[in-house]
Parts: sequence; structure tokens; C-alpha cells
Amino acid sequence: MQETQSTCPYCGVGCGVIIESTGTQITGVRGDPAHPANFGRLCTKGSTLHLTATSPVTLQTRLLHPLQRAQRNEAALPVTWDAALTLAADKFAHTIAQHGPDAVGFYVSGQLLTEDYYVFNKLAKGLVGTNNIDTNSRLCMSSAVAGYKRTLGADAPPACYDDVKHAQCLFIVGSNAAWAHPILFRRIEDARAANPGMKVIVADPRRTDTAGMADLFLPIQPGSDVMLFNGMLHIMLWEGWIDANYIGAHTTGFDELKALVRDCTPERVAQTCGISVADLTTAARWFAGLDGQGFATRKPTLSLYCQGLNQSSSGTAKNAALINLHLATAQIGKPGAGPFSLTGQPNAMGGREVGGLANLLSAHRDLANPQHRAEVAALWGVADVPSQPGKTAVEMFQAAADGEIKALWIACTNPAQSMPDQATVRRALQRAEFVVVQEAFSTAATCAYADLLLPATTWGEKTGTVTNSERRISRVRTAVPAPGLARHDWAIAVQFAHQLEARLRPGMPTLFPYATDAADAGAEAVWNEHRESTRGRDLDITGLSWETLESAGPQQWPLPEGATTGKARLYEDGVFPTADGRARFAAHAWLPTAEPRESRYPFSLTTGRLRDQWHGMTRTGTLGRLFGHVAEPSLQMHPQDMERRKLASGDLVHVTSKRGSIVVPVQADTTLGLSQVFMAMHWGSEFLSGLSSTGERLAGVNALTTSAFCPSSKQPELKHAAVKVLKAELPWTLLAMAWLPAEGALAAREALSALMSQFPFASCVPFSNNTPLDEPGRERTGVLLRAAAHEAPPDALITQIEALLGMVGADTLRYADKKRGQRRAARLARKGDNTTLEGIVLAGDTSAEGWLKTLLQEELPAQTYGRLLLVPGAKAPVAVQSRGKPVCTCFNVTDAAITAELAKCHGTDDDRLAQLQGQLRCGTNCGSCVPELKRMVRSTGPLASKPLA
Repeated sequence: MQETQSTCPYCGVGCGVIIESTGTQITGVRGDPAHPANFGRLCTKGSTLHLTATSPVTLQTRLLHPLQRAQRNEAALPVTWDAALTLAADKFAHTIAQHGPDAVGFYVSGQLLTEDYYVFNKLAKGLVGTNNIDTNSRLCMSSAVAGYKRTLGADAPPACYDDVKHAQCLFIVGSNAAWAHPILFRRIEDARAANPGMKVIVADPRRTDTAGMADLFLPIQPGSDVMLFNGMLHIMLWEGWIDANYIGAHTTGFDELKALVRDCTPERVAQTCGISVADLTTAARWFAGLDGQGFATRKPTLSLYCQGLNQSSSGTAKNAALINLHLATAQIGKPGAGPFSLTGQPNAMGGREVGGLANLLSAHRDLANPQHRAEVAALWGVADVPSQPGKTAVEMFQAAADGEIKALWIACTNPAQSMPDQATVRRALQRAEFVVVQEAFSTAATCAYADLLLPATTWGEKTGTVTNSERRISRVRTAVPAPGLARHDWAIAVQFAHQLEARLRPGMPTLFPYATDAADAGAEAVWNEHRESTRGRDLDITGLSWETLESAGPQQWPLPEGATTGKARLYEDGVFPTADGRARFAAHAWLPTAEPRESRYPFSLTTGRLRDQWHGMTRTGTLGRLFGHVAEPSLQMHPQDMERRKLASGDLVHVTSKRGSIVVPVQADTTLGLSQVFMAMHWGSEFLSGLSSTGERLAGVNALTTSAFCPSSKQPELKHAAVKVLKAELPWTLLAMAWLPAEGALAAREALSALMSQFPFASCVPFSNNTPLDEPGRERTGVLLRAAAHEAPPDALITQIEALLGMVGADTLRYADKKRGQRRAARLARKGDNTTLEGIVLAGDTSAEGWLKTLLQEELPAQTYGRLLLVPGAKAPVAVQSRGKPVCTCFNVTDAAITAELAKCHGTDDDRLAQLQGQLRCGTNCGSCVPELKRMVRSTGPLASKPLA
């Protein structure tokens, strides 16, 4: 067995991993105890990475060869790499010649490595001569970038992970870190245990698992963050809690801000935000750090924030208004203090470093600055860099939909799932004359729109660097060779550039002198050029070398020439990277959401993450076990709102915004406020779809979201849309599910997913028997299709579904009632003296779902049922007891088992948690379920002490 140190490809925490491999196969993964981001810990997603790289998953889901579609909507057929790159170069060169360089666009990804990003940036801005290159980081972090630059002068998070243990107050806003950044949340739990006096404030429209640990929870109305921050500053000014000396010595612009927040009285703020004046005042006092201290010493406050602030039409204002609080109270530049944006993607930071956005250039240079453009042009060896800002993500797809952009190159991202306003995005993909999709997974929705598909390497196969939220650069290393004909993303871009150069600048020296036949050497050469671009900049890494990253491990920037280590914290001396060295207060008045609730659309739809899934689920969605915690798509709604609309959990509803509509089951959720609904961002058309009344395939949650964006950051308001919710009258229902061989289950899910458009509503997900991670031999995979319609569909469609689920042999029992449009089928398997239910199809009457689904999924004995399996009705002929919903994915511990065990536990909350973990092992591996376990412990309450004998 071989072991390879690398980095996790999921969130921006940037955890180190050790990949175990044998030959060409990854066989295991564990946290790297030497990596300073995680010290050996991994969350549920990270600890199952090796399972997403097995041979069955690779063979069923990966792009393994270049593919070309001769015509749209036809099957894509294999071509050689030479033919693929020649075609791409010809198409792009022709488009540039006919319509100019701005007729092409590149849309790339925060999941790319820094080297990939750098080459694409140089390709677009240096060779093609267009700034039409943007990234899905625009949907993720561009408001944080704009907020930092507007106030502190540079896009540089000033704090570090270690600050969590030094903070006396944590202000968590717009972030469910317990689910989105679980390993950082483990640090928060540790810091809280070591320092019980730490105050934790959480501001969020939902009472998330993160809010569960708060001393003060502020259930603010969606979009009211700027008012909250300005109101806190108003109170600080009134009470004298600001630091006038720091403001005078190190900042500018405070008088304008002071005048602005004068009107943000506690009463007005409380009414706008939906919180009490007392809680607002407490938040201001704790944040200022003077609670119980007088004016002698100020306790440090650390803010942690993410998409709740960023994904907003006021995203820059929200970020800046929060940073204003830190500047006004000198809560910056010291241990435990500062504004700390949590990066959503593994290398959104690295993309920002190389200028991989439509308005940036390498090393945090500004496109609008002539000197910065000249510096980059000189480094690249080109006459100039175009000065016109490029199209940002939303603008790029709108331009393609309008026919302005003719050719699109999409790399390592899935806009047909992740972009807002899917109707416009899909129109853009259909109208563009040539679409290249460079991707590792063939299952991404965007692949269906590609004229040319290029197979790329992914985690475990790549080599290069990434940068995490705390400015720490880590190596990504190759553990196994690329499958099929997949190539590294930067190498594909270089090879395409070489072809394009021959057409755009024949006879001239190449701008891309990187060896693509020696991956490590080529990646290092690209990184060295990037390093040189940082000389003298705020992120200077000229003192860092590839060899140092290899031998000494991850390093933080800045690390300029002559330095031996990077800086953990910035601005300790109160000097900022602005013209006068002072930070700038930014005066932003509160504005409502881009699309406020109104009578026709009375609900605020917010979106967010699930604990065990990531982004569009092209990787996590390959594992049935990661659907254990949340098994199927749903819309969450407060029970009182459901009662008013006569809705019950599980009912199908039409959720409609001004841009589109979807059908989805509704579930009661008391963590939400009234007039609010929530849906996870992951549910795209790959897993949730159907057919609209006008014949269009439904596009998942982002059919609803708005492309309205922040005027400064151009980041869209994915976090909020106004919607209406109406019960869907679809009386004919279908449930089809079966265990399938590992080598065919995901292919069957893809085939079933293609049938979802035959119904007004359908969802299709994998599932698992959720065996403990340390018992891999017992893991099984199944597929579940759920659908609904106005009337029974043709029998041939149900027959096709049964065939895909392996229900075609003599081991399948059948029943049909054509008059009522009902069919039932059950596939059985005998194993010795035991018989199990291996597959079911309930068509037209799904009332027996409750016990049949339990019987199948939990592999309970079925030999006593026989043909009773085909009898309709909600009540089982013989009692069937479900094990409950999985809470701990690692050890397959359910809520029912936890509740039963807690009934035996005694003592304090901590005592009972320890007893629970000692008995069931839940929460003792990755820890992702610990917040939920603590919530369950609190809700049960302590038992009375046992009486003495």
C-alpha cells in the first residue's frame, strides 16, 4: 500500500488528507495529523472520499474519453484528443476572427487548482485578449473580496483558525458552520469547552445546528444584516463602547458612517430585523468586548461569516458593515479578533490570488489600474491586457442567451445546476454556437449541453496547490494515475492554447512554456510564474518555494523573500494596504432584499447546505450513505404556515417564483420563522425534476432563485427569493426502489433520472444500508425513484422502470389493476433460510410505502409475507419496526437508537453525551453529527438521579 499526502477537495477549510492506494486504485483516506488546518480530523464528506473514487463509481460516472456531438441533442461520440483540441481551436479562432475576442467566454471554478486557474486566466486575458473569464467563486466569495478591498484595502482575510481559541466572543452570522465547515466547527467546540466563559452570538433566519450552541441567537429576517450591524454600531456609539483612539490613528471615513447610523435606533433595528432591543444591546456589548471589563481591557471578538452575507444584492454592504464594527472597536490585528470570511470552495482563495475573475488580474491587481495591467502584460510577454472589464458569471450567461457571446468554455463547474435563474442559463447554453465542457464527471447536468466534452482529472489524480480560508497554501498530490484518457485541467488549457496560438499569433514564441508531459514539473513551472507575479504585492510569496511546500508542509501568505514563515494575522501594526495606510469605514444604508415578499409571493425562500452533501453532488451524490441524513429533496416550512394551507408533511407542493416553478414534497420545520421556507442548494435537475405544464423539464431549486446581484461584487442573491407555495394535486403516485449491484447502481440511477421528465414531479436518489465505515464489506447500494402525475402513465414506462431496477425475472411478484391505474411488483431474494425484499414498485397506490420501504432498506426478513407484499394499505400485515433516521453516518446510529439510549443516561448534558458516545460510538469518528447529538441531549433533559438503596 502507498500513502500520499494531499488536500480535501470540498470546502475552504482545506483539510489535509492521507490517501491510501494500491496500484491504480484509491483504497482509503484519513485525516493528516500534521496538517495545521485539521490535525487529522475529517468530516463525513472527507472521510468517505475514497468511496467516491472506487472503480465502480469511476466506470459509471466519470468522463473517460473526449466526446463530440455532431448535432445538439444527439449522443456524444468518442474522438481523439488531437481531434478534440483542433476542433476547439478552430471554433474559437473562427469566432474571434468573425466577432472579436469578447464573443468568447470562459467560466471556471473554485475547485480548480491554482495552476489551472493561472493558465486559464493567462489564456483568456493574455492570448485571446478578453476579460470574459469568471468563476463560480463569483457565486461564492466575490462579496467578501469587495468588502475586504473597500474597507481594509486588499482581499486578505486578516485572521486565522487559531484565533478561535483566543476569542472571548464569537459572532457567527450568515454561516451554518456546523454543516458547511464542520472541521472548523470542531475547533469552535474545543475552544468553548476550554473556555466556558466564551460568548457565542449567532445571527441567522433559521435556528441551525450552529445556532444550537449560541448564548445569544438572533433570528433576523432575511436580508436585514446591514441594519443589524448598523444598529449595533449605533448602540456602541451611544454607550461609548467604540475605540476613539484606534479610529483616529488608523482609519478614515468614520464621521460619514456615524451620521448614517444615527437613524438606526434600537427600536427601528429591532422592528426591521425581527429581534428584541434587549438582544440587540447584548450583542453590541458582547461584540465590543467590554462586558464586565469597564474600559481597562477589551475582550477579543472574532466574526465568522459565509454565504448568508455574500450571496446577496447587498453583499458588499453586509461585509463592509460587519468590518466597520471591528474597526470601530479595534477588534482586528490581535489574537482572537478580526473579521474572518469562511471560503466556500477548496480553492476560491487561490483563484482570487491569480486574478481569476472578470475584474481582477494576477496577485490581487485591479483591472482598472493601468500600471497593474502593464505589470501583468510585461510578466506575460504581451503588448497589453484588455482594459474593458469582462462579463461576470450572471452577465456572461445573459450575454450568451442574448447571442452576444458565441462560444463558451466551462471547466470544473456545473452552471446548469448552480447558477440562479436556470431558465436564462439553459437558454444561454442552447443558444451558444459552441460549448466546451471540461469536466471529470459525465453526470453533471451541464454535460448535456456540450458540443465537446473534455475529460479532466480530479481528486487523487491531480498535482498542484490550493489555498484555504486562512491564506494557507497546501499541496495537492497525485496518488493514482488518471483513468481513461483524462488529463489535468491546466494541461488541457495549455495544449488548447498552443493550438490557438498557431492561429492567433503564428510564428511568435509561446506564452505557455510549460511541459504537459511531466505533470509535476509543469505544475511547478506554472506555480513559479504565479509566485513571481506576487512580488511586492500584499500576498507576496517570493520567499516560498515548491521545495518548501514539499518538505515543510502548508504555508500561509504573505511570505516575502527573506522571511522564514508566513503571517498568521494581518494588520497587527494598524497599517493597511491603502494609499495612506489607513483602513476605510464604508457607510452603507440598509436596503431590503432584491425581491421582497408580497401578496402574490408571500414566502421568503432561503437556501443553504446539507450536512453530508456538497454543491451539485456530482461527487457526494455517488454515495448512497451520504443520503442517510437527508434522504430526498424537500421544502421546509413552519408547521403553522403548513396548517393554514392544510398541508401535511410529505404533500407535494408547487413552489413558484417570478422565474420558474418546481414541484417538491413539503416538510414541517420549527427552525424556520413564519413566512419563510428553506430548500437545500444541492437539489438540481440531476436529482429533482419533472415536466412543467408547458413541456419544459423542471430545473431544480435554482429554477426559483434570482440573478439580481450586488452592484459592487456582481454576486447574485442566491440566498433569497420571494415565492408562493400551493398544494400540487397529483393523485397518481409512484415509488420504485431496489438494491442493485455496485457496478450498475449509478448507471441505473442515471437512466432513471432521464425518465423524470415523463412525470410532473419526480426525484431520483441513491440509498444505502448505511453500514459502519469500518465494515466496508457489507455496504450495499440502491436507487429510489419517486414520481407523481395527474393520471397513470403508459404501462410501457412502468415496465421500463421495473427493468432498470432489475425486476424482470421469476423472482419478482406482480399485481396489476388497469382500471384503477395501479401496479405493484416485489423482487425477493433467498439467502439460506432467510428471504429479503430486494426491490419494490408501487404504482398508483403508494400507501404501503411506510412498511415496505423499511422492510427493504433495513434488510428485514420477508419470508413470512409472500404475496402480502402486494397488498395495498398503510398498515403492515405483520408489525415492522423501523430503526429510524441515521444521525451518525460513520457508525450508522439512528435517532431512534439515540433516543432510547438517552433514556438511560444521567447527569449533566456533557455527562449524558459522553455516556451516549461510549455506548453507541456516535460522534466519535468525524464528529459531524455532534451538534445534532447535543441538540438531542438538550431536548431530552436530564433524568433524576437514581435513588440510593
